[in-house]
Parts: sequence; C-alpha cells; structure tokens
Amino acid sequence: MTNRTKIILAGISVLLIVYVFCLPKHLFDVPYSTVVTDSKGELLGARIAADGQWRFPPCDTVPYELKTCLITFEDKHFYKHWGVNPLSVFRAIKQNVQSGRIVSGGSTVTMQVIRLSRNNRRTFGEKLIESVLATRLEFRYSKAHIIGLYASHAPFGGNVVGFQAAAWRYFGRSADKLSWAEAATLAVLPNSPSVLHLAKNRSGLQKKRDRLLRQLLKQEIIDKSTFEAAIDEPLPDKPMSLPQIAPHLTDRFVRTNKGEQIVSTIDKNIQLGVEARLERWSADFAQNDIKNMAAIIIDVKENKVIAYCGNVNYNDTQHGNQVDVIVSNRSPGSLLKPFLYYAMLDNGDILPDMLMPDVPMNAGGFIPQNFNMLFDGAVPASQAVSRSLNVPLVYMLRQYSVAKFYNFLKNYRIVDLPHPASHYGLPLILGGAEITLGSVTNAYSNMARSLEGLPPSNLIFEAEQKQIISKQKYNPAAVWQVFDAIKEVNRPEEIDWHTLPSMQKIAWKTGTSFGFRDAWAVGITPRFVVGVWAGNASGQGAAGLVGAKTAAPVMFDIFEMLPASKWFEMPSEQFVTAEICTLSGHLAGRFCEQTQTGFICPNGLKTESCKYHVNVSLSADERFRVYENCAGKNGVIQKKWFVLPPAWAWYYSAKHPEYKPLPPLAAGCGEDYDGRMQFIYPQNNAKIKIPRNMDGSRGEVTFEIAHNNKSETIFWHLDGEFIASTHDFHRLSLSPETGTHQLTAVDAQGNTISCKIVVED
Repeated sequence: MTNRTKIILAGISVLLIVYVFCLPKHLFDVPYSTVVTDSKGELLGARIAADGQWRFPPCDTVPYELKTCLITFEDKHFYKHWGVNPLSVFRAIKQNVQSGRIVSGGSTVTMQVIRLSRNNRRTFGEKLIESVLATRLEFRYSKAHIIGLYASHAPFGGNVVGFQAAAWRYFGRSADKLSWAEAATLAVLPNSPSVLHLAKNRSGLQKKRDRLLRQLLKQEIIDKSTFEAAIDEPLPDKPMSLPQIAPHLTDRFVRTNKGEQIVSTIDKNIQLGVEARLERWSADFAQNDIKNMAAIIIDVKENKVIAYCGNVNYNDTQHGNQVDVIVSNRSPGSLLKPFLYYAMLDNGDILPDMLMPDVPMNAGGFIPQNFNMLFDGAVPASQAVSRSLNVPLVYMLRQYSVAKFYNFLKNYRIVDLPHPASHYGLPLILGGAEITLGSVTNAYSNMARSLEGLPPSNLIFEAEQKQIISKQKYNPAAVWQVFDAIKEVNRPEEIDWHTLPSMQKIAWKTGTSFGFRDAWAVGITPRFVVGVWAGNASGQGAAGLVGAKTAAPVMFDIFEMLPASKWFEMPSEQFVTAEICTLSGHLAGRFCEQTQTGFICPNGLKTESCKYHVNVSLSADERFRVYENCAGKNGVIQKKWFVLPPAWAWYYSAKHPEYKPLPPLAAGCGEDYDGRMQFIYPQNNAKIKIPRNMDGSRGEVTFEIAHNNKSETIFWHLDGEFIASTHDFHRLSLSPETGTHQLTAVDAQGNTISCKIVVED
C-alpha cells in the first residue's frame, strides 16, 4: 500500500470519525415549560419556560392529522430521503437564481430540526453544515422521533414554541383532539411565524391553510366532505389562556420538577368538582371574613391523591390565595385526639368506654376548657373523642405521657415536631403543634389502609408524590374502635343520618385552632379520605370559624360527589372478648352487677378492673351506712354501690339523675371514711394568676369543693386562718397575695382536705 493510499485512508477515517461524533448528544439546550397532567394525560396546568416561551417538553408522538399536514406542507418526500433531498435543493437553487433573491431554502424537516437546534445565521456555509448534520441525525433517530423534534421546537408565532403549546394557546385543547382545519393551521405557521399571525395577515394565513387542505384532498388523504367542513372552519380569534386546574399542585412541581411534563395522580373530573364546591362555599364564607379554603382527597386503596386544591381563587393576590395550604403548617386544634385514643387503646392503657375525668384541672398554669365551657364529671373515652372534649383528652395525655405521644406522632410520621417533647407539653393534644392538611389526611388514610389489609405509606407533600413505606403499622383492632367512635359524631345536617339507610357511614373528625384561626375536617371511608381546611392564610381569626360549622359541611358536600362504599369489615380475629362493667367501662370487678361481653384489643386485658363499685353495709331501710357493731336490732344488709370520686360525682350527677351518692354513716358508727369531699378547683400545686378588674384593681379567683353530702357545711381556711363557711354550694371567691399558700377545708364532721397553691403576678 502506497503512502498516498494510506494518507487517503487516514483522511477518510478521520472524516468518518468526525462524521460519527459531529452531532451533539443533546440537540436542544433550551428551557421548557413545566406541564402537569392528570392521571389520564389531560392537561391541568403549565408554567411558562424560563426564557418566556411557551415551550412544552418534547414529545415523540405527533397526532396523525398534524403529522400528515406538516409533512405534506414542509417535506412531502420526508420518508424517502436520508436527511437531504437533492431534488429540493436543486429546485431551490433554480428558484433563487431566477428570483435574484432567496425564496426557498430547500430544507427538509430533518435539516430544519438541525437549524432550530443551532439557531445560527442562514448562510451557504451554515446550510452545508446543516445538510451534513441532517444525514447524521437520520442515522441516530427514527423518522417518528425526528418529526417529533421538529413539531416540538418549531416556532408557532409570538412566544409559542412547539405543537403542544400551540394547540392549547390557539385552540384550547390538546393536539390529539385537533380537527383537520386546526392541524393545517398549525402546520403552515412555522413556515413564516412572524408574518402569518392571528393578529395580522389573517387572510394570508387562511390562504395557506386552505391551499394545504386542497393538497390533502388532491392526495386523497381527506375526503370531500371533510375538506368542505375544514374550509368553513374559522381561524381562532386570539391566543387562549392555558387551563388553571389544580394550580397549586402545578406550582409545587415547578419547584420540584421544573421544565418537565408530569403525569400526576389527579382525576380531572373529581378535581373540577371539588374546585367548584370550594368556590361556592368560599363565596358564602367570605361574608364572614373567611377568605381561604383547601381540600385534598386520597384514594385509600390506590394510595394516591386524586384531588388537590391548595386554595381557592388562585388569581386573587390580595388575600393569600396563592398560598398552598395543603403543605402549610397550621395549628390542628383537635385533629390529633383520635391518634391519642388509638395509641392508648393499642397500648392497653384504656378500654373504649372506660370513664375519663371531665372536671376542672390546672396543670402548672395550663387550664384546659371544653368548647361549651361545661363539665360532665366523667365520660367514656370513646365519647370524649367523638364529642371532642378537651379536658378528658388532656387527662388522657397526662396518663399516657407527653413524651410517649410525641414519639408516637413522629414514628408514625403524622406530624413533624421540630422541638423536644417538653416544648409542647399537655397543649400538644389541643393544637399545640403545627401540622399540614396533607400529612394529617394521609395519616388517617394509613389508618384506613390498615383495615383494608394494606401496608402504610406516606405521600410526601413537599416534593413529588413519592411513597415512603413507614415501619410502623397500625393495629386494625384499635383503628376499628377509633373509627367506630368518630363515625357516631352528629353531622352538620338538619336530618338524622342514622335513620337513612342510603347515607353511607363516614368516620370524621373536626378541629378548631385557638383564636378561631383554622377550621378542619377529615372524613374517612374504605375508599376515600377527604381533608378540608378553612380560614385565612394570614392567620387572622374570624367569628364562626369552627370546624363543625365551616370545614365539615364542605367535607360532606365533597363526599356527596364521590362513589359511596360499604363500611369497613370488623377485624374480629384481632380482638379478644372480656366482661366489661356497663357503668364504668372497666374490666368487670367482683362487685359489678351490670356487665356485658365486649370486644377489646388484646393489650386491654392489662387494664385494671372496675374500682368504682364497692360493697357497702346498709341499715335495713338503706338510709345509712352501718357496721356490724352499730347496726342495732334491725341488722345489716349488703349492697353493691357505684361510687365516683367527689369532684367527678359533683358534675356527673347533674347529667345522670340516676346516680346516687353513698348514704351517710349512721350516728354512733364513728367517723366517716376519707374521700367525702374533694377540691374541684384548684388542684394541689396549681399555679394561679389573679385577674384584673376593668378599673385596674385586683380581682378574685373562685375556689370550689365537691362534697358527698350536699347539705353539709364547709369551713374554709387560708394559711391556717379561718376565712368563711359555705353551705350547699361550696364556692368561695378570694384574692390571695402573690406567693405560696395553703388552702384548707373542714366539714362539720371534722373531715379535712388541703391543697397548696402558687399565686403568680
């Protein structure tokens, strides 16, 4: 082989290598719009690209009508050449020479893809480079991919780039739903996008469109009736706005998946239905200065979000309507109460109907109050949750411990608690921590999934909807008892839903934050969990902003549009049976007369048996308690008696007229046993703040005692000095000085109780 031959072969090899690697790996280095669709590919919304262009991410699939129009108009030999069509080039040269100017470039669709990607000045040298690169492009991609690249990056006038954005901007629909006339209109626009425009030279645009339609008819691509219908279609008047469905979700994806096309889990029809309902309700609530509302729906079995309404009136920039409340931390009010109830049931700390105290309490200066400012004395735990009573739940949290509940919330991924447990304290159960609508709705969905035999998972509401499997699984038995309690809540309706067989069962819980700033409602069925929030994004409170009155009606309205479902199957195999005291809700004790067999969680067998039933010795007429040595000639009868602590009984008897206090001890039988009276307020070691009157003078605090004998006289002492006596109603208003004091009460029988109080400024 001669040197000349070697040089020639080397040169050819170099040229071949250059040819192989001449085409960049990524042709287009341009920003794209963020596009979000529903689960079926229907457009929900989009955000403009960083360079101000409506340019959707590239798509390989170009609808048949548009693809046919583009090829017919731009490059009818597209499927026959390898990137360059020599006949078109020679024809272009001839036309340009005859005209004395450039009237045709002879570019194929493939060459136009290269030109669009390079975006250089149009010169003879550039045309030569485009031709070489076009042939290389034909080796890399299929024809379908090449036409997709062209259609996705061609200019369609103004700031519209690509066929997908053009279809929505000019016709308000996706490209696969365009008519032949609409497809032809888009096909001729890239040829001269600055000249052919909806706002100018409309006649020129229509002539080109109609000429293309005649070509399609001539080539028998469309029939005569289709042609005639297409010719009669008018051009669009002006560019249209893109859909604004689930706009807050689109904004989220702009932050996490900018420049991508995301297929979300949203069901467009359900989303539109929810948005319409929120707008209608919001218009009513706006009259009460409630400007914002949000809702989310989770499909329990599929574990996906099918409706995401981060707020209402997205285009209103004056009232925080662009704030996505679904991922905003807000005070949950009472929404966490069912989770405490669950934790205690599962741990074996309580049984469903075990009596919980509902009496005034002062825990280091924290004085919880029920919403109605009343007390029941004692209430079953299930009713405390279903009625959302604050005081019993605070007692329950103190029994369970704040630290354990804090760990439970974090381990089950219910709420993010950035501070240590001591920061939250007992107010944690009343809304003392912040939570998002998305996370709390997902937490209830995980409960529902446990009853369906599905593993828990966490939908992340600060990023794309990834699923993170939680290690903590809910106990189906305890979940059943939680849902069984909160499905009995009276609904905000005029009718009694229990009497209507057609009304589906829904377990639901509301929440109202301190200061009436947030109203919540979450509803659960085996198919869906619906979460609703109402309030003001600014945090401003509003009169009437209560969960049961605002968020709950909206939640039930949303359930009306969703398919109904049967209630959960009871997980009978997860329960054990036990004899339960009917009155106290405890495991039946030896003196309980009224009992029933109940289903309880296995750990519930660890709870103590009933301590409120005692065996007492009574005189024959049952008017007095006696002992054998002082019964007299009439003897003694034994009777079982239901006895509550005095403070409980004080309030309990007002709601339960059947409750009877123990008879007094008969004369001559000695002193009565301890426990006849009890401080209702204050409790021992309570921290008390003395209020100020309107004129600035020092006010008073009212102390109260419960006594088994309502007609007893009580003598009050402060720091050893007699203050006053009370009869029948044992309340006394005092204004002790700042510091530590000892409050003592003595009844006429000499029974004494005392408590220490700390009065603060």
